[in-house]
Amino acid sequence: MRHRSAITGLVLTLMAGWLSAPAAAAERTRLIVYTALEPEQHGPVKAAIEAAVPEVEIAWVWDQTGIITDRVLEERREPRADMVLGLAATSLQLFKKADLLLPYRPAGAEALRPPFRDAGPAYAWTGMDAYLGVVCFNTALGERQRLSPPVFWRDLLGPALKGRIAMPNPAYTGTGYLLVAGWLQAMGEAAGWAFMDALHENVAAYLPVAATPCEEAARGTVAVGLTYDMRAAEIRARGAPIRILVPADGVGWELEAFAILASSPHRALAQRVADWAASREANALYAQTFAVVAHPGAARLPANYPPHAEARMIRNDLAWMAENRPRILAEWTRRYGAKAVHPPEPR
Repeated sequence: MRHRSAITGLVLTLMAGWLSAPAAAAERTRLIVYTALEPEQHGPVKAAIEAAVPEVEIAWVWDQTGIITDRVLEERREPRADMVLGLAATSLQLFKKADLLLPYRPAGAEALRPPFRDAGPAYAWTGMDAYLGVVCFNTALGERQRLSPPVFWRDLLGPALKGRIAMPNPAYTGTGYLLVAGWLQAMGEAAGWAFMDALHENVAAYLPVAATPCEEAARGTVAVGLTYDMRAAEIRARGAPIRILVPADGVGWELEAFAILASSPHRALAQRVADWAASREANALYAQTFAVVAHPGAARLPANYPPHAEARMIRNDLAWMAENRPRILAEWTRRYGAKAVHPPEPR
């Protein structure tokens, strides 16, 4: 009888668990989060958030930086997302200026490096990591065809590279825009546009995904592909015959950041997600895919990461990048849009 009672008790316990599982799942609140994080980051970040805030289910909506930025601005009258996480800080500054963000300073934000904290009134966004522009140079192709690896940006303008450079389209990608904005800031606007006019003669195509130019360089389709630092390091780690170069005259950069949309009906839960996103634990996760992160001491550089990359980041005005983005992209499209490759239309 005691044995039968034990079995009966076990069955009842299991049945209670089965019956309560859907109820527990139903109690989770679905947060819609717009992101430009790389797709391979989605699973680990989602799992970490849901472990830290068990009441939440993260539903990603992913696209390139420019597309997500335009989407949020277009949806301002009928907002659909609760948060933005892993999007360019310059985009979040645009959203803040349009009164689309909820003022909120996450717990622990004071521990983050100053450039990763919203410096304006009504604190609304927080940085996660930084990425910078680099050059992927196909060494095998360069050796066969006697091409010199570029040391300065001007080295990309030589006739030997005509039609042999690929670059991210700044209208779609944050990497493309940080490159353009970096040249305009470092060189001055007149000289920056003149540089891009000359570079355009050597560009085969402006591609709609930030990683693709480096992947094309790795395949030997082009000799040079411009991309961001950690994606280049990852491609090289696969055994690609590329050298990662950080031009000595300085590179543009951008922050990825997060914020809560003011229209979210789930503000309290979104604030708890924001608290996690500012934590050292979260920064350790970002450091698996980015070399420069907000929390001091959390970064860990891969073995093939280019030396002195962070030291060559230009003095960057993120507020200027945000304010001038529409003007710069309109002018860039007018000058160079004929070589722009557009993403496929959604079915």
